[in-house]
Amino acid sequence: MSKHHDTSPRTDCAVDTDGRITFRLPPSQAARPQLLLVLRPKKGRPETTRHHLGLEPDPADGGWHTALEPRQTLDEGRWDLYLLPEPGAERQRLRPGLRDLRVLIDGHLRDRPSPITVRIPYVTKDGFLALRAWLRTAHAEARTIDVTDRAVTVEARLHGARLHEDATVRLRLRGSDTVRSLRPRIAEDGKGFSFTADRKDLTVDGGGAGRFWDAFVRPTADARPIRIGRLLDDVADRKHVYVYPAITADGTAARPYYTVDNDLAIEMT
Repeated sequence: MSKHHDTSPRTDCAVDTDGRITFRLPPSQAARPQLLLVLRPKKGRPETTRHHLGLEPDPADGGWHTALEPRQTLDEGRWDLYLLPEPGAERQRLRPGLRDLRVLIDGHLRDRPSPITVRIPYVTKDGFLALRAWLRTAHAEARTIDVTDRAVTVEARLHGARLHEDATVRLRLRGSDTVRSLRPRIAEDGKGFSFTADRKDLTVDGGGAGRFWDAFVRPTADARPIRIGRLLDDVADRKHVYVYPAITADGTAARPYYTVDNDLAIEMT
């Protein structure tokens, strides 16, 4: 069996403290190359959103480079990266080279103004380079999750908004109108908060197996709920990376987890 020769260009990328992502591609014979970013459509849907970044030659090594500036907004979702050798040419999917994401590791320690923009370069399951992007008016970043045999306690910090005395945490039973409201413990700066959900908060009438509680915080009584999740670091997909123990509520196990969008939820099994 002959060995397949992968000709997909290897692309280095680095994120700086301002959120700029620099891409470097190897030398090629391309005349007017561009880096093409394509928003991955939902299954069965056509591609509709693209961004083109012009590539500039690097005299030092003959390679190409460009940057995705922090002010350039990307819709929330997954963006696949391609090399477009020239306008109208066939595009080439990019493989990952070196990825320098060091500045993202402690990103949760910096307060973010509204809107909250997050872009994390990552490697897809089939080995290509992609970007995971989030764009939210405000965001509640989960920091620590403590699970005991009786309750789940979450510490978080709000970005892009401020908590008031009448703030509430809301657990919404997915696919229903059932909501549990919890009173958070709020830090003096109006940003940090924590809450505890115990067995009775997570109990569902008629049995809860196969049900999910999605977690939100409402900064004031009349404000729109803000999703609680974990976005501000270098982990693009944390669902199978961060695994927590479960508590038992009336014979049903309740386990906190992160969704495919890195949002916080509690699964009943």
